[in-house]
This record gives sequence, structure tokens and C-alpha cells, in this order.
Amino acid sequence: MGHDGLDMSIQFLPGVGPKRAALLKKELGVETAGELLRLYPFRYIDRSSFVRIADARPDMAYVQIRAQVLRVEMHDMRRMSVWIGDGSGEMETVYFKGIKWMQEKLTVGSEFVFFGKPTAFNGRVNLVHPEVDAVSVAGSGSTVTGGMTGVYTSTEKLKNAGVTGKAMTKMMETALERCLGYVEESLPEYIMRQCGLVPIHFALRNIHFPKDMQALEKAKYRLKFEELFYLQLSLLKQKYVRSRGEHGIQMPRVGEEFNRCYESLPFPLTGAQKRVITEIRNDMKSGHQMNRLLQGDVGSGKTMVAVLSALIAIGNGYQACIMAPTEVLAQQHFKNIQKFLAPTGVRSALLTGSSKTSERREVHAGLEDGSIGIIVGTHALIEDNVIFRNLGLAIIDEQHRFGVEQRSKLWRKSTCGAPPHVLVMTATPIPRTLAMTLYGDLDVSVIDELPPGRKPVQTIHATDGKRPALYKFMKDQIALGRQIFVVYPLINETEKLDYQSLEAGAEEIIRNFPFPPYKTAVVHGKQLNDVKQFNMDAFAAGRADILIATSVIEVGVDVPNASVMVIESAERFGLSQLHQLRGRVGRGSEKSYCVLMTGHKLSKESRHRIELMCATENGFELAEEDMKMRGPGDLEGTQQSGLPISLNIASIAKDGLILNAARDCADAVLKEDPTLHSDRNQLLRKELRKDKYQIKDYSKIS
Repeated sequence: MGHDGLDMSIQFLPGVGPKRAALLKKELGVETAGELLRLYPFRYIDRSSFVRIADARPDMAYVQIRAQVLRVEMHDMRRMSVWIGDGSGEMETVYFKGIKWMQEKLTVGSEFVFFGKPTAFNGRVNLVHPEVDAVSVAGSGSTVTGGMTGVYTSTEKLKNAGVTGKAMTKMMETALERCLGYVEESLPEYIMRQCGLVPIHFALRNIHFPKDMQALEKAKYRLKFEELFYLQLSLLKQKYVRSRGEHGIQMPRVGEEFNRCYESLPFPLTGAQKRVITEIRNDMKSGHQMNRLLQGDVGSGKTMVAVLSALIAIGNGYQACIMAPTEVLAQQHFKNIQKFLAPTGVRSALLTGSSKTSERREVHAGLEDGSIGIIVGTHALIEDNVIFRNLGLAIIDEQHRFGVEQRSKLWRKSTCGAPPHVLVMTATPIPRTLAMTLYGDLDVSVIDELPPGRKPVQTIHATDGKRPALYKFMKDQIALGRQIFVVYPLINETEKLDYQSLEAGAEEIIRNFPFPPYKTAVVHGKQLNDVKQFNMDAFAAGRADILIATSVIEVGVDVPNASVMVIESAERFGLSQLHQLRGRVGRGSEKSYCVLMTGHKLSKESRHRIELMCATENGFELAEEDMKMRGPGDLEGTQQSGLPISLNIASIAKDGLILNAARDCADAVLKEDPTLHSDRNQLLRKELRKDKYQIKDYSKIS
């Protein structure tokens, strides 16, 4: 690495050296001066204002006090108290480290500026290990700043190695001085003008050392805009390339099968379902490949939309496949779909890992000669020996559980000379801003109405003391002929502790609900598939009153007669999961309940989650909140590393407005110049060539 420019190793910055450099790499992933400049403060402290001792309160984030040393007390060699005063009162400051050095510096009568977080101790406010500066230094801020100082991410290890806030600030100052000149502008002049963005040098200087609040806001806006703009540009460019290039299979007809199914539906489609089917129909007619994401809450009737879409493909002489992430879900889809297909005469089949060899042979033959119109299955559908006669539509359910490679395999199954149309369905409500990013190259449809006959689920929060009342309520419900889910959190499939709580819980329920008359089934991940299936079936068929399960049932079991969902240790689930689980009841015509059981002590966040669950049933509202609380990374509870590039400063959760502006801008650029070949877009072309945008063939991700 050179000694100059952005690739300079940070070990060559004054005060860093090889040891600290290694630590900074390990803890913060920062190796070069260029990377250091892109490590932004997450908040700012105004070092230009002072607080009087009399006004310091423990709830302040930090205080800066100008005061005189009144007296020094040593408590053995490990702790030193220094009492300071500023005329308004006295305050104790406490030191555990570097005592000898501090003792020499803090002589009685001398005046310093003390900076730190006030804490309450024995009813008085004190400062533990404040930063101590000479009066001349503080107040004027550092050489670069007007008094506002950035606070950077840190870790215990860094602090212990002496990489304090002060040390970070010093490093940043030097890095800016030495390397800012090497940073090249990454946005074309015309975009900066149109969107009111400040130049990159101004932005980097003011994000680290803001001249004033206004300069800081401009710097933030510029840096956030740029990240979101390139993210959208990389996604939309794929979409443009595809919508021009990929000719799709043209399906002009609706067909007899569609009409027969539509006419014999048990209840009319909701307005939302009709709108979505029209959108899908237009895509399939267009001659371009459809790539559409269908979002709809649990129970909003996505399956029916899927069946009708599949029948359009069949009416045009093509086959359709519906792929689900688990066998349980695939079987359930198959059962539901057969009801809808009965009047149409279309042949459907099921293919999963546990299909018997003889069944498989028959299904393979039927797919190859085209006699099977609709196939439902797990990723067994992607195996090489599955050959379609003419696959025209692939429907993928709960797509975040399928990898990119798995999806592109479906494409290769197309023998029609064009890729199949793709409909991706999810019951995980994804906030619009995130959907635009994770699936920036998909068109999004939303079913935002519940079908008639679904009753709202009443959600109740109860702590352990309420157990006897809960059991009485469960018995009353069973006496009315209803069934009950009890769910235990299983955060980690192998976690011993989670199993113990499930087993203990199951024992307690069986003790309180003895057989006869009560029947309890238990389902968890360690059981063999047959046992699991047997217990699930017993519950679905009404032979068991209570089903105790881990969150296995999170996706898909449909038991209209189940009217109560008890979620144990509800504070351990994320909002999306709680909402998914709750969607398992309220499917019949009876009033349904969801009981969230928690311990007495709840963190502020958990309490907020539980309150939200009790307050609303709208999955999209919950998803927006969830994202604000947890950040977009963790939407599913499983890490969604769905973002094609990592964001350093922008947050998809909080910067929705900037995201929209950036997307519109990217869209306008591509409308005029889809391949970014004009001179004025040369910078954009160069930036998109960088490794971080080289997403594995994104056009194949649906």
C-alpha cells in the first residue's frame, strides 16, 4: 500500500501505528485512509457550550463544565476522587485509570474543562472518568470545527487500547488533511445541480467536522442521497435492461379454465384481488417477462390469485409451477388448489422430497408430456431430472427462503425460448421503501383487504401470574368446540434451553389438561418428519384440542377451527414473527384471540412491540414500525442480507424521502440513457463497475 492517497494504510497516520491499525481493522473493518473517511459519526456533541454544576442532571447525554480543582482524595491506589467547583456548586469526578498522571495534572486551584456523562451516585450528580482539557483548548473546538464533535462507533477493546473519542477525532483530522485531496467527485455535475447536492469534499469535511448545523444537514443529505442513488441505479438498470431485452412469453387469452374456476368461486373476489389479477394479466399479455412481487397479509387470499394466474398460463397452452419452502406448506397449497381446480378439469400434482419413487416417475412423465398442468412442490421441483414440456409461469411462495441460485435453475427449465413469467408471493409485509430496495427490479402488487368473513383477532398481553385465568379461558374455548395453538420460541434449532422450556411447558399443559377428555399434540424440530406430520394432521383434523409447537407452524398451517393462539415468551419474537403467528387464527367464522405471554420484566423495546401488537392488525404498519425499531437488516428475524450494497450512512428505515428522491433521479437518468453510455454519465458508469455493485446476475433474481 502506498504512503499517500486513499489506499494508504491507517498505520501511517500519526498516533496509530501497526498495533492500533490491526485493532481498528478487526473491530471496525477499517484498513485504509479512504475507508476511515467513510466511517461516519453516528451523533454529534456540541463542545462550544458549558453547563453550570448546579444545572447538571443525570439524564443529560453529556455535560461540559469549566471548574476549579477544590480537593483531591485517594481511596487506595485504585480510585481517586477529585472535587471541582464553579461557583454554582461542587461536584465529584472519579478516576480509575491513569491515576498517577491525573494526580500530577489536577493540582488544587488549577482550572480545567471537564467533559463526560453525568451519573447519579448517592443522590448527587458526579462524573466518572471525564475528559480533562486545558481551558484554552476547549470552547474553541478543535482547529477544524466550530465546536461540534462527532461521536464514532467504538468497542470495549478499542477503548481499552486507548482509542478514545479524542483519538478518533485526531485520526480523522489527519486523514482529512492528508487524503481529502485524493477523493474524486462521484456524481456528475448535472445531477448535483438538479438535486441540490453539495460537492463531495464539502460533504466529507462537514460530516466529520461540521461548520454548523446547516452544513451538517447538507453533508448528510449529500452522502445519504449518493448511497441510495447508486443502490437504485444498479437495481433499476437491471430492470431497464430486462424490460427492453427479455422478450417474455405472450399470453393473450384468458381461457375456458380460468372462467370455469372464476364462476364457481365460493365467494366473490375482493377489490384488491381483482386489481392484482388485472395487473398480472396485463404483464402476461405484454410480451415482456413478468417479474412481480405479490404482498398480502396472512389470509388475504393470495392462493386464489396464484391459482387464477396459473389458469391464465394454462389457457394459453403453458404449464405453471408453484414452489413453497416447506413440505407442510406445499401439501397445504396442493390441498387448497385442488378445491379451486375441481370444476376446471386441469390436472395438478404434488412433488416433494418425500414423494415415493413410483409417484415421482408418474409426475416426471406427466410434466414432460404436458398432461400435468399445475405442479406444486418444494425445491424438489428444481432438481435436474424434472423436465417441463412448456413452463410458462413460476410462482414462488415466501421467496426470501429461496436462494438466488435456486431461482435461476427454474429459468433454465423453460423450453419456450423465453423465460417463464415469475410471480413471487410473500405474507411478510415489507414496507414499501424496503420492497423498492430489496426487490428494486420487481413490480410490486399489494392485496390490502381481508376477504369477507375474516374476523379481527383480539390480542391480549398477560404475564405469568395470569396463568390460572388463561387455563380457565382455554378450557371454556375447548368446551365450545374450538382448538388452541401454544407456541414456544425456538431461537436456535439446537438450543437445549429452548427445548427444556418447551418440554416443561408441554408437561404443565398436559397436567392441567389431562387425557381424557383433553387431547394435546406436540410438534418440534427434533421429531422425525412422519411424527411431525402425524401430530399436525391430528390437530388439523380436529382430533387434538391443543397443538404445542415451536415456531414451525409460523408458515402456513390452516386450521379454520383454531380460535386461540397462545405465544409463550412473546418478548423473544420480532414483530413480523408475532404477526405471522397471529395470522394462524381468525381463519374461521368464530371470534379469535391471540394471547401474548411474557415475563414481568420487559425491556422498553419489547414492551413497545407487545403494545403495538395489541393495538393494530395491519401488517404493513407493523412492518414499518419493526423496521424503525430494528433496522432493515433483520426483517425476517433471520439476517436479511438482501441489500446488494452495504449502506454506511443512509437508513432505508428512516430515509424514505431521500430514497424516493434518489430513485426518481435514477429513473430519470436511465429513461434518457439506459446503458449510461453518454459522456455526461461517464462517472455513473465508472462507479457501477466497482465490485460492490457486481451483484450476481441480478436480472435473474425475482
